[in-house]
Amino acid sequence: MPTPTTVLPIPVTGNRSVNAYLLLGRRPVVVDAGMPGSAGKIHTGLIRHGVDPSEVALIVLTHGHTDHFGSAARLHQLTGAPVAGHVADLAQYRAGASRRPYLPTGPTGRLIMRTGVLDRPVRPVEPDLLIDGELRLDDYGVAGRIVPTPGHTAGSISVLTDDGDLVAGDLVASSMLGLLGSRPANPPFHDDPVGNLASLRRMLALGPATLHVGHGGPLDPRRVARWAAREEKRLSRLAGRGRLTRRRAGVGTDQ
Repeated sequence: MPTPTTVLPIPVTGNRSVNAYLLLGRRPVVVDAGMPGSAGKIHTGLIRHGVDPSEVALIVLTHGHTDHFGSAARLHQLTGAPVAGHVADLAQYRAGASRRPYLPTGPTGRLIMRTGVLDRPVRPVEPDLLIDGELRLDDYGVAGRIVPTPGHTAGSISVLTDDGDLVAGDLVASSMLGLLGSRPANPPFHDDPVGNLASLRRMLALGPATLHVGHGGPLDPRRVARWAAREEKRLSRLAGRGRLTRRRAGVGTDQ
C-alpha cells in the first residue's frame, strides 16, 4: 500500500502571502522556492518538520514567476535535490526573470508592479528534470503526479496527490494574497485568464479534496468551483467589451 502523502505549508513571505510546500510521503518533496532570499526559511521549515534537507528528493517549480522560483538555485545548493520545471517556462528559469510584460488581474497586481519587488535580481536555475506532460512522482517518494495546468503561465504545473491534495501554484489564490484565507480569488497576474480558468476547471473535475495555493491558506474545492463559475461569467463580459487582457505570441494585448 502506498505511503499517504501529507502536505505541509512553509510560508516564506508574511502570513502565508507566499508559500512553499513540503510533501511528505516515503521521501520529502518541496514545491516552489519563494522569492529571492527564501531558501533559508525553507531550509529551516524542513528541519522544523523533522526533515533532513539532504533527504529532499525533488524541488518542483510550479511556474516561472520569481516569487515561486526566486530561491530555487540556492535551495538546490542547500539540499542537493534536483529541480523540476516545465519546458514552456524554461526561458524564465534560465534568465532569472519572469516573462514580460506582466498582465495584472486587478488592483493588487497593479500595486505590486509599482513597488518594484518584481524587479529584484534572481539567480537563474537550470531544471534537472524538464516537464512536458504528466509525470508520476512515485520514484521521488510521493504517491501523486505532476499535471500541466497552463494559463497563469505557459509552463504552469500543479501536483495532485493520490490522497486528493492539489498543490495548485497560482491556478487560484486566497483573496488579498491570503488575508482572506478561505475566499478564492485570482492571483495578481495571469498570462491567459481564460486558459488558466480552463486548467482550474479540469483539475476540479478530478475531485481534489483540498487546494493548497501559492498565496493564502487552503481552499475548499466546492467554494472554488462556485467562484470559477462566477469568474467565467466575468471573463465573458470582459471579452464582450473587448477588455480581456491575455498574452498572445509573447505580447500582452487587449482582446
